[in-house]
Amino acid sequence: MNSLPRLAFFSAVATANLVVTAGAQEWTRFRGPNGTGISPTAGVPVVWTEKDFAWRVPISGASHSQPVGWGDRLFLLTALAEGKERAIICVRKSDGKELWQKSYPLPMARLGNKNTGYANTSPVVDAERVVACFVSNDHFWVRAFDHAGHELWSRDLGTFAAQHGHGASPMIYEGNVIVTNDQDGVSSVVALDTKTGAVTWTSPRAAGRNANIATAYGTPITHRRADGTVELLLTSQSHGVSSLDPTTGALNWDSPVFDKRMVASPIVAGDYAIGSCGSGAGTGNYLSAIKLGGKGTVGQTHVAYTLRRATPYVPTPLFHNGRLYLISDAGIASAIEAATGKEIWSERLPRAEFFSSPVLIAGKIYCATTKGEMIVLATGDTFQELGRSPLGEGTHSTPCVDGGRLYVKTFTHLVCIAAR
Repeated sequence: MNSLPRLAFFSAVATANLVVTAGAQEWTRFRGPNGTGISPTAGVPVVWTEKDFAWRVPISGASHSQPVGWGDRLFLLTALAEGKERAIICVRKSDGKELWQKSYPLPMARLGNKNTGYANTSPVVDAERVVACFVSNDHFWVRAFDHAGHELWSRDLGTFAAQHGHGASPMIYEGNVIVTNDQDGVSSVVALDTKTGAVTWTSPRAAGRNANIATAYGTPITHRRADGTVELLLTSQSHGVSSLDPTTGALNWDSPVFDKRMVASPIVAGDYAIGSCGSGAGTGNYLSAIKLGGKGTVGQTHVAYTLRRATPYVPTPLFHNGRLYLISDAGIASAIEAATGKEIWSERLPRAEFFSSPVLIAGKIYCATTKGEMIVLATGDTFQELGRSPLGEGTHSTPCVDGGRLYVKTFTHLVCIAAR
């Protein structure tokens, strides 16, 4: 082989490897890239049957954890021994084969809601490590592992008080693991060094106006402001949508305008940060758009609009091409003009309710129901249901999109859906 063909050959191999590697690293945290829930990947089917599953494997224990991926591996959490143990599991992407599992005794009091569980959160992964939260009433462990399953470090953040367990997933930013600990007890946001687990900063959180609903379940995101600086956006009942300096934990602004529990994660929609609150009864849920760029407490000055019809309590919205797409827990899908709050369309999805957050794949909305169907909707100015497909059983877990494949943690299995 002469030098030119050799160069072309190795360049093609390197490019292919880069594409595969990049595609295999897009869903490294809850709701994928910066928590947007959006994947540009092509090739995920719109409709399928159970015979079309690339694979479906049982997962021991019970969990609602969304898988995260790096390289050839997926990582997720589960609860064993009826919630008395917590485990992290690593499986191979190609066939779902379990590669390793690490479990820890972690008894917890019985939860106050049958729809929640003892392992609701997702890990976060980078090229060197995977980090996960293992939480009980007595301990809030944050543990880091290498990709082979060896524990690298652990940090106990103390006790945890909540009616419905723990649900906020960690994220990684600039060499720190950011962990939100908004609970019914003493609350904080903590940054831990990814290499050592040492505390980089701690940001105390205000006590909730109602101590029984102070626990928050959203996962933070980052937002680059007009001046080029980055802020960390979070949701909680005590602070509403709030902004922290991700390098120090200092509070930039907050908007304490929510009077119910906050489960959904924040998103950025154009010039606004979006947050929503609600209750398990489904009454009084509402969503507010907070104008970005404020300082101090901005609840009286920066609320652009509030929506009170068919707004989600648990599912996090999507933002795409100027529109907010909402999937309510009770099964109403809506498209909203993000700049104004004006409703574009709203339709009830028959036989559907949701605790999973929707994801956007190649411009289509994928919504996993509690009964075990994946409903795919079109984006745009008119409502269109593109298809319904089976998942094998129900799910409360948000889908993972990675390398052109869709992975869904159902109640007892992990399912892989790919192009034929």
